[in-house]
Amino acid sequence: MTGPTGPVVVGFDGSPPSLAAAAWAAREAQRRGLRLDVLQAWRRPKHLPPGTSSGDHPVLAQLADHEGELRALAPEVAVAATSVAGDPVEALEAASREAAVLVLGSRGLGTLRGFLVGSVSQEVLRRAACPVVLVRADAEEPAGPVTVGLDLGRPAEAVLAFAFESAAVRSAPLRVVHVWSPPAGSEHMAYGAIGGLEGEASAAESSGLEQALAPWRAGHPEVEVTTELVRGKPAVGLVDAAATARLLVVGRRLRRLPLLHHHLGPVAHAAIHHVHCPVAVVPYD
Repeated sequence: MTGPTGPVVVGFDGSPPSLAAAAWAAREAQRRGLRLDVLQAWRRPKHLPPGTSSGDHPVLAQLADHEGELRALAPEVAVAATSVAGDPVEALEAASREAAVLVLGSRGLGTLRGFLVGSVSQEVLRRAACPVVLVRADAEEPAGPVTVGLDLGRPAEAVLAFAFESAAVRSAPLRVVHVWSPPAGSEHMAYGAIGGLEGEASAAESSGLEQALAPWRAGHPEVEVTTELVRGKPAVGLVDAAATARLLVVGRRLRRLPLLHHHLGPVAHAAIHHVHCPVAVVPYD
């Protein structure tokens, strides 16, 4: 199984979060053997007509300086830098249609120990056509396994493909977490009956997890895979599981609705707001 061949694209605006995202993206492009595209989209002040060099020059100079730094950080990676005068969300969404990965920065940890996610990043996460990785401003990618949340009701191939590929290019183990709930109505049963029913349910979930992963293990024999069943709510279980992860991979279901109605879903929303490590949000049908 091979990953996408488009570039790694990083959104850049000169801020500390975007600098951290660009460095992470350069390393990711090097790991995957892909080109790195640094995209700076900025809203031109209304009083400056297109082609005004005095308005364009500071933006382009800042981008050119950082392009050189990225070439030094990842010398084996082809780096291209582009500045677009236009809406950042629209520019990043357009870039995502050709990208293998789109990387964005966050402002670090908030009071609930998660990302402070700006409006542009949130909108791009909802609309992007490719996996989007959110990188915290004040942290390197930690050691630990790549961790992916798997819903056996919707075992999305795109999510598993990205998780296995991410583990493979890092020579890292992959931890597959499935969060499940006991059968509905079991809370009204006698204690002994509940234990027996939950044991059967857990065994069935474990068997289903192994069946779902069998073709992926065969396709990526180089990846060490561990599985974990967690009883509880998916959003809470995955946030807790990510405490030791170097990258958390979650899915975002594509919806054939107007953009106004697109949303991340509770698991992805919890992950991007309450997880320390980089978070990859992968769209799937």
